[in-house]
Amino acid sequence: NVIDTPGHIDFTAEVQRSMRVLDGAVVVFDGVAGVEPQSETNWRYADDGNVPRICFINKLDRTGASFERSYQSILDRLTKNAVRMQLPIGEEDAHEGVLDLLSKKAIYFEGEMGKDVVYKDEIPAGMEADVEKYRGELIEKIVENDEAMMNAYLDGNEPSLDELKATLRKAVIANDIVPVLCGSALKNKGVQVVLDAVVDYLPAPTDVPPVTGTNPKTEEEEVRKASDEEPFCALAFKLQTDPFVGALTFFRVYSGTIKAGSYIYNANTGNKERLGRIVRLQADKREEVDEVYAGEI
Repeated sequence: NVIDTPGHIDFTAEVQRSMRVLDGAVVVFDGVAGVEPQSETNWRYADDGNVPRICFINKLDRTGASFERSYQSILDRLTKNAVRMQLPIGEEDAHEGVLDLLSKKAIYFEGEMGKDVVYKDEIPAGMEADVEKYRGELIEKIVENDEAMMNAYLDGNEPSLDELKATLRKAVIANDIVPVLCGSALKNKGVQVVLDAVVDYLPAPTDVPPVTGTNPKTEEEEVRKASDEEPFCALAFKLQTDPFVGALTFFRVYSGTIKAGSYIYNANTGNKERLGRIVRLQADKREEVDEVYAGEI
């Protein structure tokens, strides 16, 4: 599930609310402006919630865009754990695609609105030195998180791509590394790779620690694992009035499953309530769902 919250200061409450129920975050920066004041505020909310994140430097096709300058502003103002995963192939009008540092592949986005993702093994002319330098930095940052891998690397053995990705995933989930990707969302360049990175590096509901809560009957603390087998437990994090459906309650399921039409216990009021319909929202479209499982929103 993806929740999109605007970064503007007027929507601070939305950002805070969403941080509570999310397992990971993608923070989007402007390729011209870099880190803006509100970016810092939202970053601190993510720090407070200990939310693992990926950075995406967007709008690299704009006049005045600079990946290096924006990346530097993340290091200076937000975190020293940020590391380049990609380099842009060209900037401003010349922005064609991105270069993946781990696999050393150039990625181009062709066809209508960049829907065809094309991987090429050839490094674009003039980028070889940068690729070697920044790839070395990235691998050093990854192997620092695994002693055996680090010793092997210092002996001159580079770990395989799969080993690097597995260690990077662990480091991102532990908040020790923040990967930085780039592209232009308007031209649909780089967005597909960000979604792949979400799957590869950000935690699944089973990767984050189980939630704790208070049993309303016994007042004792209990733990719920992210499993469909556990008793049902969810958190309502947002209310909205819809002109067609009426009152909508957004909830994140932490454990168990629930079917439409069942009764649930509301710990705030102490009453049982019936879930009439369950709908999955996608922008202004609604999809009727019979049953939701642990980890879903």
